[in-house]
Amino acid sequence: MLKFNRKYFLLALLIFILEVLIALYVHDRFVRPYVGDVLVVILLYCFAKAFLDLPALHLALGVLAFSFAIEIMQFFEVVELLGLGSNQLARVVIGTSFAWEDFLAYTAGILVVIIVENQQNR
Repeated sequence: MLKFNRKYFLLALLIFILEVLIALYVHDRFVRPYVGDVLVVILLYCFAKAFLDLPALHLALGVLAFSFAIEIMQFFEVVELLGLGSNQLARVVIGTSFAWEDFLAYTAGILVVIIVENQQNR
């Protein structure tokens, strides 16, 4: 089950750098909120795939469920409920801004993962 995959690790690193660049330099109403959310699930998938030798569909659905769980925690303002409102790391990792549209963006990102993985396995 545990197996290091350099390709997925490097891809995760590349997407992470792209996400940081978007966060620092893109201040619009489309790329940062939507493309960033599509990319974040792809990033999570690639990072997990770098270490876990699991079937693509299972891992993709696990990442999607994890992403949905984080978004639901944002809805219930878990950061504040846990008294972590002043903890910047908690605010970034868990997030503080719920949006219904994020569920669509996460789903779109996972669909990209599934399509790409299916194409590569042919």
